[in-house]
Amino acid sequence: MRLALLVSLSLAACSERPAEAPRPVEGGNQPPKPSAAGAPIAIDGSSTVYPIMEAVAEEFQKANENQKVTIGVSGTGGGFKKLCAGEIAMAGASRPIKASEVEACKAAGIEFIELPVAYDGLTVAVSPKATWIDAITLAELKTMWEPEAQGKVKKWSDVRKGWPDAPLNLFGAGVDSGTYDYFTQAVVGKEHSSRGDYTSSEDDNVLVQGVSNDVNALGFFGYAYYDQNRDKLKVVPVDDGVADNGAGPITPSPETVRDGTYQPLSRPLFLYVAKSAAARQEVGSFIHFFMRSGASLVKEAGYIPLPDEAYAMTEKRYDAGITGSMFEGGSKVGMTVEKLLAAEHAAEPAVGTPAPVAGEAPAAGAPPAGGPPAGAPPAGGPPGGAPPAGAPAHP
Repeated sequence: MRLALLVSLSLAACSERPAEAPRPVEGGNQPPKPSAAGAPIAIDGSSTVYPIMEAVAEEFQKANENQKVTIGVSGTGGGFKKLCAGEIAMAGASRPIKASEVEACKAAGIEFIELPVAYDGLTVAVSPKATWIDAITLAELKTMWEPEAQGKVKKWSDVRKGWPDAPLNLFGAGVDSGTYDYFTQAVVGKEHSSRGDYTSSEDDNVLVQGVSNDVNALGFFGYAYYDQNRDKLKVVPVDDGVADNGAGPITPSPETVRDGTYQPLSRPLFLYVAKSAAARQEVGSFIHFFMRSGASLVKEAGYIPLPDEAYAMTEKRYDAGITGSMFEGGSKVGMTVEKLLAAEHAAEPAVGTPAPVAGEAPAAGAPPAGGPPAGAPPAGGPPGGAPPAGAPAHP
């Protein structure tokens, strides 16, 4: 497990607050409250999402001063535990929150806002020296990874005739990882279900090193970790057997993930914000910076940005203070964030439950009752209609 990394950030927007404190409004996120000396923003969770948060934190620091952000890596499950315990402001996640985690947060009185932030293509990879494999089917992946394979599927030749009679050494995410949950759902057909005799780690760099140094290894991890180690790894295209979304083996790439042909291993990545933390000015500024500047930073981190309209809808979701998850029941393999967000914003009433403060909560995308009219700056941004420091407005 990677040690937590401390990243120092700053927040110039605090100095732009009006002399008179803002009035509370009904529904949605409340006007940001002054934070004594800029309380640190604590983030933890997915190792997959970590490179994105690191990139956003670095650019946020350039635009702001005197604001500390701590970024830890304890896996998606570990991040949710800390979020539900009230220990952190935000949790990065490589899968949607589970029903059991929702209940844990509810029992602790913690509400959260779910924000899709990027796409990922889970990548299957081997050593460049594994010359016998150029592609794999979804059925063959299941043969390798299903619980029944333990003690039976031990060699490459046990998977496909013609592959070598050599040990099959598997590497994958640890069981506390959202990557593990999504992979098992997509490949085996049941979340958190796989053989147990494989080398696991919450640190994707450990998996990359293990696969690259073992000619008989096969592993899976986030696309960014493959993209950053192309000289050490050989990607294995996956054939899901469904011609409608692309015939034959498909290689993960920004294009195939975005257009939906790399199935079923394309998935969204998330940031979950504690509702109580959303009232803090520095948290609001960080989120708006992310939503308005995030596409290039996601790409820089090696992942696939959402379409601009999806970031705009996600920002509205945050401003409306919509709590709960769009992914009730767990991961929705093959479903795009754009479709879920569009359905939410078109619904009457909106999907999700705005956290009540006083009176009726607003519909998604609508200004809070008694709050600013459409077009006014979002909660968490500076006054005067300008975006948070360093964040361009959406076109």
